[in-house]
Amino acid sequence: MTIIHTNSVQRQLDPITFEVLRRSFEYTCERMSQVLQKASFSPIIYDMVDYSNAIFDPDINLIGQTANCPVHIAAMHFSARASLKQFPIEELSPDDVIILNDPYDGGTHTPDVTMTMPVFNEGTLLGFAVSRAHWTDVGGGFDTHIAGEGLRLPPSMLYKGGKPNTELINIIRNSSRTPQYIEGDINAQLGALRAARDEFIRLANKYGVDVLRQGMREILDYTQQVTREAINQIPDGVYEASEYVDSDGFIDDPVRLRVKLTVAGDRIGVDFTGSDPTAIGPINSPYANTASAVYYSLKFFLNPEAPANAGMYRQIDLNIPENTWLNPKWPAPTLGCTTVASSKITAAIWMALGQAIPDLIVAPTCSDANWYVASATDPKTGELHVFTDLPAGGWGGTPNHDGMHVTMDPLGNCQNLPAEIAELLFPIRYNAFEMRTDSAGAGRFRGGVGVHVEIEFLGRGEIIWMECSRTREGSPGVNGGLHSARQRQMRKSLNGSLETIGGMADDGIWHSAMLGGIQFQPGEAFVFESTGGGGWGDPLSRDPKLVSQDVRNNIVSKEQAVNLYGVVLKDDLTVDQQATNVKRAAVKS
Repeated sequence: MTIIHTNSVQRQLDPITFEVLRRSFEYTCERMSQVLQKASFSPIIYDMVDYSNAIFDPDINLIGQTANCPVHIAAMHFSARASLKQFPIEELSPDDVIILNDPYDGGTHTPDVTMTMPVFNEGTLLGFAVSRAHWTDVGGGFDTHIAGEGLRLPPSMLYKGGKPNTELINIIRNSSRTPQYIEGDINAQLGALRAARDEFIRLANKYGVDVLRQGMREILDYTQQVTREAINQIPDGVYEASEYVDSDGFIDDPVRLRVKLTVAGDRIGVDFTGSDPTAIGPINSPYANTASAVYYSLKFFLNPEAPANAGMYRQIDLNIPENTWLNPKWPAPTLGCTTVASSKITAAIWMALGQAIPDLIVAPTCSDANWYVASATDPKTGELHVFTDLPAGGWGGTPNHDGMHVTMDPLGNCQNLPAEIAELLFPIRYNAFEMRTDSAGAGRFRGGVGVHVEIEFLGRGEIIWMECSRTREGSPGVNGGLHSARQRQMRKSLNGSLETIGGMADDGIWHSAMLGGIQFQPGEAFVFESTGGGGWGDPLSRDPKLVSQDVRNNIVSKEQAVNLYGVVLKDDLTVDQQATNVKRAAVKS
C-alpha cells in the first residue's frame, strides 16, 4: 500500500486542470449527499437535511465538502483522525468502514454518527470519505452525565472488507427508541461513502494519481492564500465580545463565553480565556465542536467564496482552555453542543468582528437551533413514536438588507420538519405554524422574524429534550440596532389556557428553557415562539415606507412602528409623514 502525503508545494497544475479538480472535489461530496438523502430512513435526514459529507486527503486534511451543516465539517476532521488513530492506515483495506459518535473522541453530540472509509486504487491510498448524519435517536436524554445521553461508540469497525459487523449493528438497534430507522440510515451513509469512492477512483483513473495528489495540495494552498488576503483586509487589533446561554437546565444562572480575536497581519487568533467552567447541564462543547464553530463563523467574513477546505485552518490560531464549557472533559454532558454552544460562539465572534469591520458585520441570529425530541403515543394502537424538529428563528440585519425570516442558524442548513410529513408519520396535529409579528430586532435594517408553532398531541406526549436560549433578552443588535423579542415555550391545556414552561412568563417569572421529561395529556399542545434576529443600525433611520410595508405584512405592529421606528401610519397604513417627522425629532431630542 502506498500512502500519499500532501505537503505544501508550488503551483504546477494548469488553471483548467486545477479548476476541474476543484469542482470535482465539490461534486464528489454533492453526490454523497444526494445518495444519503434519498436512501435514508429518518425524517431528520431526508427531510430536515441534518447531515454532512466530506472528503479528505491521505493526511486527513479536508479537501471538499457539501454545504450542509457547517458545524459538522471541521469536527469531522477530528472524527476521522480519531478513527485512524484506533485503526492505523497500514491496517486498513478497501471497503473498511469505521463508525463513532463519542463526543470525547472526535465527535460532537451523541446523535451525530460519523462513518469513515479509506479509498484505495490498485493498492494506493487516495484519501478518505467521511459521512456524518444526525440519527433520530440513540437513547438517553437530558442528563448531567454523558452516560445518560445514550449510546456512545468509540471508533469501531462497522464494515470489514465490505462485510457488516452484525453484532455491533444489533447493539446499536437495541440502544435506540427508533430501531426501525437504524439499518436504513447505516446503509444510506454507506452508500454515500461508496459514491465518494467511485468518484475518487474515476479521477485517479482519468488524471493519474500524481495529478490528483497535486490537485489536493494546490486546492489547500489556494484556500490558504485567499484566507491570508482576507485577514490582511481586517485592521490589526484586539477585539473582544461575550455571549451566554440562558442556563444549563440545572443552574438558572447564565453560562458565559468570552472571546478575544487578535488580528495581526495575515493571521487571526481566537482565544476563549475567561469563559465559564464546565457546566453541569448538557450544553458543554467538546474541543472538536468548538473548533468547528470558530472556523465556520469566521468563514462568513474571511473567504465565503473560496473552496471550503482545511487550507483556511492554517491561518487561524486557537486557544480553548481545558475544563471550560467550551473544552470540557469526560463525563460532562454535551447533548446541546452543536445546537446551543456553537451558535453562541458564532454570535460572539460576529460581535467581536463588528468592532473591526462594522460596515460589513451581520447582526446576530436567534443563535439557537431550538432542537427538541418528543414522543407521542398513538391513541388507537398504543404505539410509541419519537420525532424531532428544529423550529428556526430569524437572522440579523445586514449592512444592506433586512435579516432572513425563519431560517436555520448558521450552524446548519437544515430545514424544519414539514407539517404534512409529521402528521402523516406521527400521532400529532399542527394547529399553527406562522410568522411571529414583532419578533425581529428593530433597526435601519431589521432582523428577520421568528415563528409561532403549536403542536397538539393526539395521545400522550412528552418533550424528552429541548434546548432553547434567547429567552432572557432576545438577539442583540449591532451599530445601534435593537434586540429582538424573547423566545418562549408553553403548554396549551384542554381549555385553551397557556402555561409558560420555558422562558419569561407574563407574570415576569423566568423559567429555564432547557427542558426534559415534560408530559402532555392527549389533546394538549406544545407551543413554541422563536425569536428573530437583531437589528442593524438606528431604527429611526429606517425608510418609513419599509416600516409601512412591514406593518401590512404583519411583520411589525402599528404600535412598534410608532414606539421603535417613530413612524406614524394613517388608517390605510400609509405613512403620515408630518407626524412621523415630529415623532422622530422628539425621540432623537
